[in-house]
Amino acid sequence: MFQINPLPESAFSHLYGLPDDELALRNIQVHVSDGGAPCRVSLTDLAEGQRVFLLNFEHQPGETPYRSRHAIYVGDGALENRPAPGVVPPSIASRLLSVRAFNAEHEIVDADVIDGSEVTGLISTFLGNAEVDYLHLHFAKRGCFAAKVTRAGA
Repeated sequence: MFQINPLPESAFSHLYGLPDDELALRNIQVHVSDGGAPCRVSLTDLAEGQRVFLLNFEHQPGETPYRSRHAIYVGDGALENRPAPGVVPPSIASRLLSVRAFNAEHEIVDADVIDGSEVTGLISTFLGNAEVDYLHLHFAKRGCFAAKVTRAGA
């Protein structure tokens, strides 16, 4: 069984409600959601008209050649939402995904691209490999980090 993990609300809550000019000083763009902005904290597509931050986030901090950061969306005021074990939220299941399997040394062991509606089987296959420690899901079209996947209870 697997667990999809949102980014922690605490990593972004200090930004909630800040004026646009203050956010711009931190290299954070403010947008208005068109209904298709996937928030990495709530793991939902933000409602049309909702204020959303576009910011750079280091999702792979391991000291390896795979260290990485990329743009992500976070809804202004987003509340952390952890799906039940084995559940892929619609904001992830509705998109083409790049799935990257990492070992404990933060190096890629395996990877594939798959429709989000079919990702459950691939997650189980990758996590069935004892060499795999965790997975990263990315939205394949733009390459943005979507969520970390761990074994449930880990």
